[in-house]
Amino acid sequence: MIQVQPFESLGGFRNEWLKTKHHFSFGHYHDPKRMGVGGLRVWNDDEIAPGTGFDPHPHRDMEIVTYVRQGAITHQDSLGNKGRTEAGDVQVMSAGTGIRHAEYNLEDKDTTIFQIWILPRERGQAPSWGAKPFPKGDRSGKFVTLASGIDTDADVLPLRTDARLLGATVKAGETVEYTMDPSRYAYLVPAAGAVEVNGVKIAARDGAAIHEEAVIRVTALEDAELVLVDAA
Repeated sequence: MIQVQPFESLGGFRNEWLKTKHHFSFGHYHDPKRMGVGGLRVWNDDEIAPGTGFDPHPHRDMEIVTYVRQGAITHQDSLGNKGRTEAGDVQVMSAGTGIRHAEYNLEDKDTTIFQIWILPRERGQAPSWGAKPFPKGDRSGKFVTLASGIDTDADVLPLRTDARLLGATVKAGETVEYTMDPSRYAYLVPAAGAVEVNGVKIAARDGAAIHEEAVIRVTALEDAELVLVDAA
């Protein structure tokens, strides 16, 4: 079962420094039919103007993943962590019992990110933050796990939830596959490029909610960059 959520149908918000689209209900946007899939609760498509960003604000009991598509995001938090995450790389913040953080675009061009929230396996854990570079060449023609809370996944950013985040870059005409348990849920968004997912066409920045599929087969109709979450 594959349900397409076209980019044009997404909720959103815009002001002088932020343009955002919400794949699922978030903030002032509420659609009872779009409350997430499995443990995945938020997938925001954000464009942040140069020299601006999200001032310090709190979170708790949520796994918050930032996938940088263009530019870079600079993070700082109440634990004293600071870091700059560039395009193609990923940061994970486990909000746990509570954390305040800020995310700024200190670059001279727009920064675009996917911000992804997943429910944690347990509440009340200590907060943490980490980032890791993931060269796009290493995921050419295949899905590579970038962050995961599944014990068998190694050399990835840790998540405190039964989920994994994967990325792939695919040339036009190429096909990549991901095998999953049909009882789990997946959500796939092409950060760039149109694709077919098990024969269903997905445009760039559309979302595909996937359930009861044993194999996700993605064929690139043009050069594409894929981001996929597999969650219980």
